Amino acid sequence: MKLALLLASITSASAFLSPSPSGGVVTRLAAEAVEANGETTMMGGAAISALTKDVKTVYTTEDVDKFLPHRYPFALVDKIVEYEAGKKAVGIKQVTKNEEFFNGHFPGKPIMPGVLQLEAMAQLAGCVMDGLDGAEPGAIFFFGGADGVKWKKPVVPGDTLVMEVEVLKFNKKFGICKATGKAYVD
Repeated sequence: MKLALLLASITSASAFLSPSPSGGVVTRLAAEAVEANGETTMMGGAAISALTKDVKTVYTTEDVDKFLPHRYPFALVDKIVEYEAGKKAVGIKQVTKNEEFFNGHFPGKPIMPGVLQLEAMAQLAGCVMDGLDGAEPGAIFFFGGADGVKWKKPVVPGDTLVMEVEVLKFNKKFGICKATGKAYVD
């Protein structure tokens, strides 16, 4: 098996939130649950689950394992919900309180390290690069750098990190790929 070295540059990463007038953070679900009189109402599990009923899984976690060599605790893409081979993808990372990195980052205030958010996007880019014209099947891809990275909200246990990456250019001769990406949380 030959080893192809492909470098991905994630050019931007961001997460978006909606600040509340009280200074806290309001998710879309919480905002919709507040009635005109200021009281909250329960939507129920079925209604909340129905919000994502139209989102289909293109590649399961087992399929992602075929793309990437990463395994626990460093496998950071749980599934892919949109995919265009060699071009772009949308992937999901379900962030749970059981993640190893929360033990020390930070005790009492768990926050997913930004570098791991970047790594998650780089892994998703690796899945996209597997379908690049000129890339060898089964090649291992390496993350080469990140430019213009910004964080707008901490990623915490219970969040769903929704990532999108797109390949901008690929140099077959040198095996170098440039990609851009963004990540969102509720």
